[in-house]
Amino acid sequence: MKEHLDFYIDGQWVKPARPSTLEVIDPSTEEAVAKISLGSAEDVDRAVAAARRAFESYSQTSKEDRIALLTRVLGAYQAHLDELAETISLEMGAPMWLAKAAQAPAGMAHLGKAIEVLQGFEFSEQRGSTRIVHEPVGVCGFITPWNWPVNQIMCKVAPALAAGCTMVLKPSEIAPLSALVVARILDEAEVPAGVFNLLNGDGPTVGAAIASHPGIDMVSFTGSTRAGVQVAKAAADTVKRVAQELGGKSANIILDDADLVRSVKGGVQSCFTNSGQSCNAPTRMFVPKARMNEAVKAAKEAAADAHVGDPRSENTRLGPVVSKTQFDKIQGLIAKGMEEGAKVVIGGPGRPDGLSKGYYIRPTVFADVTNDMTIAREEIFGPVLSIIPYESEEEAVRMANDTIYGLSGYVSSADPERALRVASRLRTGNVHINGAGPDFGAPFGGYKQSGNGREWGSYGFEEFLEVKAILGYAKA
Repeated sequence: MKEHLDFYIDGQWVKPARPSTLEVIDPSTEEAVAKISLGSAEDVDRAVAAARRAFESYSQTSKEDRIALLTRVLGAYQAHLDELAETISLEMGAPMWLAKAAQAPAGMAHLGKAIEVLQGFEFSEQRGSTRIVHEPVGVCGFITPWNWPVNQIMCKVAPALAAGCTMVLKPSEIAPLSALVVARILDEAEVPAGVFNLLNGDGPTVGAAIASHPGIDMVSFTGSTRAGVQVAKAAADTVKRVAQELGGKSANIILDDADLVRSVKGGVQSCFTNSGQSCNAPTRMFVPKARMNEAVKAAKEAAADAHVGDPRSENTRLGPVVSKTQFDKIQGLIAKGMEEGAKVVIGGPGRPDGLSKGYYIRPTVFADVTNDMTIAREEIFGPVLSIIPYESEEEAVRMANDTIYGLSGYVSSADPERALRVASRLRTGNVHINGAGPDFGAPFGGYKQSGNGREWGSYGFEEFLEVKAILGYAKA
């Protein structure tokens, strides 16, 4: 078992203020594979002090200098791409195909977009006798999750570096190893000392200290809505900027003119990707009531093809979920769905056949779900799909919006204009039409209790800027 007991603060690997350790578990075997240190408020103080010192000079660097820095980071990141994929798979269970195709490369995409946005951005403009200036927001605290660990780190770190901010990162203590690789990448790219700082720890200790710290100007949090509320409350006393990307219960409306079989099977695959551990997963599938039997048959076929197994096996489509806590939560919600009268089409409680160890979930499809059932209301964060019938387009939209969440939505139709009309009525930050994939230049974020603020591309970059008006300035 490897030990990773140091933190990266002020350009150095340093010991924590006080010894406290936690084992990192491989969810495919339930065995410890590494040991990390858990930080304290003292470690946060030290990291924030380093970031504040570094901000004085880094915030004044030129656009050209920051482009050069980000270009070096991108080169170093590419050199460690395979290591990142292997580490992500080990710590949170993503199958290697997904770790190599999406989990690890996502960080490169965010770096590339940050460079592109920075190249075209003007930090000041003259409006009459007033100069409008965009300046970095300051020292940023980042609290990131375990489900897409590097994606969620780099969609914050890359634009913050581009904007001229300095930062303190607390990755999830459940999947912290890939963040340590990121710290080495930034060190190799010669990011100035204190600009990027990393310490491990839990939410109630390190996360709370970051959120409440008077030396942090902005906190960006990705995680559950429950934890996001706690971060916002902790940040309120210092009136710092808070950006949140929280939970979701995304609706997938398959309209009556869509290719039903294709749309249903694509929806199942999207729901189950990353073992269902994506905040924007389309977990509520709305289908025309008259075609419910056809939809159920297609969903069952797609779920049967979702082979669950060892993340390192080439035949595996779905790996385990990340932890025993998640495993137990998902099992409880599957049982709740059965108790409330939903029909199990495929899957159900327990592990898949042949898997007696590891946090593996049977890919599960429920039919005859009503929108008031627990499985249609709560974010399950596992490979569990609820199929809900509707009588009319109006009813489908109403049920889709009947949720506390508003992160993403999905619409399938043979008519793009009809799909657009329905998409425009969904109270969500993203809508995917006919299975469209991600766009790293588009804004990512939610309505309602799915959060506030936006990440990715130019919208994410602008979250890290303050706007200043300098009045009475006339050019000579």
